[in-house]
Amino acid sequence: MKLWSILGNSQRLDGGAMFGNAPRAMWKKWSPPDDLNRIELACRALLATPVNGKTVLFEAGIGAFFEPKLRDRYGVVEDRHVLLDSLAEAGFSHEDVDVVVLSHLHFDHAGGLLAAWEEGKPARLLFPGATFVVGAEHWRRARNPHPRDRASFIPELMDLLEASGRLELVEGERCKALGDAVRFHFSQGHTPGLMLAELCGQEGGDGRPHGGLVFCADLVPGRPWVHVPITMGYDRFPEMLIDEKRAFLEDKLERNVHLYFTHDPGCALAQVTRDEKGKFGTTHEVSALHARSLAA
Repeated sequence: MKLWSILGNSQRLDGGAMFGNAPRAMWKKWSPPDDLNRIELACRALLATPVNGKTVLFEAGIGAFFEPKLRDRYGVVEDRHVLLDSLAEAGFSHEDVDVVVLSHLHFDHAGGLLAAWEEGKPARLLFPGATFVVGAEHWRRARNPHPRDRASFIPELMDLLEASGRLELVEGERCKALGDAVRFHFSQGHTPGLMLAELCGQEGGDGRPHGGLVFCADLVPGRPWVHVPITMGYDRFPEMLIDEKRAFLEDKLERNVHLYFTHDPGCALAQVTRDEKGKFGTTHEVSALHARSLAA
């Protein structure tokens, strides 16, 4: 199996919102803000092939579906569809993708499924041959969002996914499209039913997969959030998320599963560490993947 880190459109968002109740004096050392208090954020996807004989894209980033006024409001940097350019640089087209796995349906993780905005034209779904894999619990949330996070969803996208006839909703650890090659973990703290996809490594003596890689999505958006107390202002249940994150990181450390970050502009892949005081950190950080073997 080969892996590519696929960049989508980047964002500049308020650092205070991204670091919740952490003081600015702390987080500005990790993510230096500009004069508007905004920090740089990636919207990174992961391309893997073959996975159960298929070419799979994990997430789609924010894309270019916003009209210009909204693009500025939400801090989207580029006006072109960067995800499509990044796929092309890796030698692929959106038409080559067999499966798209979505951790959740907030616009900065799923907007890239849509074609770039054109005045007077309706939203259009890309990836014409792909099965779209979404957690069933989160799908229900997206279809009936709470007022607090309603603006995070794209109503037209849900309609298009449903109408495609290629939507697979996941209830457990496995999905039909990917079989035993991918195992799913679920989290509730950021948004109900957040789905974390693990590309499984080799089975260890304890009967569990060791090695491999997990797409951390918004449970752990990047290296600064590996520190367990750090959460985002966008998280629905921060205390719950902290408990989930601690258990998640303990498990990945024990099984030597690499972390794949979607929002860290400087790091795509890292291994988990833990010091003598119990604080989690990262090592063997990798900024980008170019046809890298999962076993490497």
